[in-house]
Amino acid sequence: MIRIRHTDETLHEASEINVTPFIDVMLVLLVIFMVTAPLTTVNVPVDLPSSSEKPAPRPDNPVFLTVKADHDLALGEDNISLETLPTALATATKDDKEQRIFLRADKTVEYGTLMSVMDKLRSAGYLKVALVNLQGQEQGSATGIVTPSAINGTTP
Repeated sequence: MIRIRHTDETLHEASEINVTPFIDVMLVLLVIFMVTAPLTTVNVPVDLPSSSEKPAPRPDNPVFLTVKADHDLALGEDNISLETLPTALATATKDDKEQRIFLRADKTVEYGTLMSVMDKLRSAGYLKVALVNLQGQEQGSATGIVTPSAINGTTP
């Protein structure tokens, strides 16, 4: 302990803790954790299979449901609302719940909006939903090949 001399020539112990070394150690640990934290991502090596499948043939009368950039819905060429989606689908599919619905969405549509549309499809009984993308196009121009990417464990 450090002894402090007072004027009366008696020695007293200092009751204060020097926290400077503690702060130095904590700052070094903070820097170490900040440097190593980005490096701790999970890097599991997985050799994903490549697909040599050709795009699925287009059905005779496909039912396209489109979510536009302004979150409006279109069934084929007709604009519909989310509330009228089940009745419009029943009319378009002739009440065939097994018919695949091809869901197209603008790339600016939020994930939550797309999920609410998919939830409405599921609650209406349409479980065969295929997400449509443009194959071979970076910017998504209208000249790409339309291919369904099946979801919910179903295949085209």
